[in-house]
Amino acid sequence: MNALTGKTDSDALSLADRVPPYAFFVGSAIFHYLGPSFAVLLFARVPVAGVAWLRIVSAALVFAVWRKPWKAFFAATRGAQGTMLALGGVFATMNYCFYRAIAELPLGTVAAIEFMGPVALALMGARSLRNLAALALTVAGVYLLTELRFAGSPQAFLWAFANALLFTLYIVLAHAVSRSDPATSPIDRLGASMIVAGLLISPLGLSEAASALLDPIALAAGCAVGISSSVIPYVFDQLAMRRLPRSTYALFVALLPATAVIIGVIVLRQVPSVVELAAVALVVAGVALHRPTA
Repeated sequence: MNALTGKTDSDALSLADRVPPYAFFVGSAIFHYLGPSFAVLLFARVPVAGVAWLRIVSAALVFAVWRKPWKAFFAATRGAQGTMLALGGVFATMNYCFYRAIAELPLGTVAAIEFMGPVALALMGARSLRNLAALALTVAGVYLLTELRFAGSPQAFLWAFANALLFTLYIVLAHAVSRSDPATSPIDRLGASMIVAGLLISPLGLSEAASALLDPIALAAGCAVGISSSVIPYVFDQLAMRRLPRSTYALFVALLPATAVIIGVIVLRQVPSVVELAAVALVVAGVALHRPTA
């Protein structure tokens, strides 16, 4: 029973099953780009590792209050527990590497490098000329949307490629967590992983975040980043992954930069260029052409 809604988890999941999985991914993509807007406030007040700590720990606290996920962890099978622990480790290191990378490189470059892993996963699951063509269209669209610049320190690129590898592991492990134990809720399993991540990130970022604990603006921005970047999108991902093949989800990652352009048009009144419009059209065409494999 969920104390906030008064509904059982099975009722909530059956309601979620009525929503197309693609809609959850679009929702995830939208919130994925709200987080960085709050992070701008944090970078002016908190060091990079402290931002990563605030994001993960605030998300872990939300899950702890909302779901009490440790109950699902201890009720899960040994294999499911191992997957949750591994995903928690990925959450901690992936976010740390991501913020280290964007502190020195353009976000477009980091996004382009990050997309390499999902391309490999989508390619592994293509299994038809139609899906190969869909992948080609989405890759071309992402290439046009992202600005891949090979200018920056070698260390920054190491952070970016490490983030790309970890993002690929996130897709693999989060997909496994969404289906690992029918006796417990995938959202509770996700929450358990986030609490593990909060514990693991503390040696890396707690000291740098300490000054923010007495700064109300930094704390508010940190909570906003955690909710918009690590709670809502990851919950939506779990609801989508339960019903989508892993390769299909990997292909849908191409919607992230396309969604950023659309949000810029709607929210910021930014007029896209002809190239950006063509790129979004390629991504949408690729997603529409793709057919999930069994």
